[in-house]
Amino acid sequence: MTISHGSVYNGIPATRLGERGWECPWSGPNGGQCVETKQLPDGRVAVRQSTDPSGPALIYTREEISAFVAGVKQGLADHLTTG
Repeated sequence: MTISHGSVYNGIPATRLGERGWECPWSGPNGGQCVETKQLPDGRVAVRQSTDPSGPALIYTREEISAFVAGVKQGLADHLTTG
């Protein structure tokens, strides 16, 4: 499946990005509740919810993903997992 840069947008149905290439590098405590990622040909990263694989995919630039990962490593997202 060939997808042009201009045809990929935030909220695109994840099925339009194809089924191959999705990765689940981490998983929730209940198993199967995962965030899946897919590297797009132009370097951007698609993110979808594994429990809704045909739902919307969020599209991030490489720089946005790098900033998010750096922030998580620094503890800036810890408040998201505490009650």
